Amino acid sequence: MKPLIRQAHRWVGLIFSLSLLMSAGSGLVHNVMSRTQAPPPPARPGTESGIDPHRVELGVAQAAARIPGGASSRLQAVNLRGIGGEPWYQIYAEGQPRPFYVSAVDGRVDPGQDERYAAAIASAFMGGAPVRRTAYLTGFDGEYINIFRILPVYRFDLDDPLQTRLYVSTATGSVTRHTDRNRQFQANVFTNFHKLGFIPNKEVRDLALTALTGGVFAAAVLGVVLFFLTRPRRREK
Repeated sequence: MKPLIRQAHRWVGLIFSLSLLMSAGSGLVHNVMSRTQAPPPPARPGTESGIDPHRVELGVAQAAARIPGGASSRLQAVNLRGIGGEPWYQIYAEGQPRPFYVSAVDGRVDPGQDERYAAAIASAFMGGAPVRRTAYLTGFDGEYINIFRILPVYRFDLDDPLQTRLYVSTATGSVTRHTDRNRQFQANVFTNFHKLGFIPNKEVRDLALTALTGGVFAAAVLGVVLFFLTRPRRREK
């Protein structure tokens, strides 16, 4: 059995050493990312324009009566947001995928405030720099992956040398991801090494990860067995 186990250990270890190399490489990239990239953006609600409570003329019930369905609507959440120096009610109604915006000053309803609010969050995050909306995501993609969890989000781009991109949630009132050309290159290398991100199909990717991990486990088990089979035995007196 010794030659057979030795051969199995050698070939299984050789074949699945690629998995160990990729894991080690992803660990190195992760250390580089932690040293060269700033921490995740703070989940700080609001924008640079605050809310003057003295300008709030409508109560929640009055604002809810202005949205489609009126007072009969079942509300899931109501937030008071400062947008463009004016207080607005952000109202999430049951069965509605997007929030309604009702002015807390005069009660007017403006659906466009959601994108304006997102743009104000992105611009404030970048110190007032102009931003350009490029996408509205209701699902994850290759750059905004599922580890960021929050959907839907707006994507805004800056016309700067770094090709900065910001992802903004109006539900949390914050930037959920901040990336640029260099950050994304490092993130792509890490994803491809650590999670086989180059495989587009999740089922196939999970199967490949399981097979590689199982192969490394089998190589380690064979090595342990081989150690005990080939260890020197004590001479009998």
